[in-house]
Amino acid sequence: MRELVCIVCPRGCHMKVDDELNVSGNFCPRGASYAKAELTHPTRVVTSTVRIKGARYPRCPVKTAAPVPKERVGDVMAEIAKVEISAPVRVGDTVIEDVCGTGAAVVATRELT
Repeated sequence: MRELVCIVCPRGCHMKVDDELNVSGNFCPRGASYAKAELTHPTRVVTSTVRIKGARYPRCPVKTAAPVPKERVGDVMAEIAKVEISAPVRVGDTVIEDVCGTGAAVVATRELT
């Protein structure tokens, strides 16, 4: 039996999941979907920064536009660490198209000029 706290909404349901992936303690069906996904194939949105030239600050915050498999987070971070971009940058600009073959783009989360 595994215990999880749902992060889908602010309610934070305390759920229990048995070996057959039967979920209890969730208030809504989204919690059950989250629990099953978290135990079978966990994913995460990765946030970081990249170096930027010609901007007011030396680093630009970025994130993956979609969740990536949890086991690939280290690879994604290593790839992000190699990147240097140039100003100007707008929110949502693609920094890396398909990071590590995950299908997720890395995008800027701050405008820097």
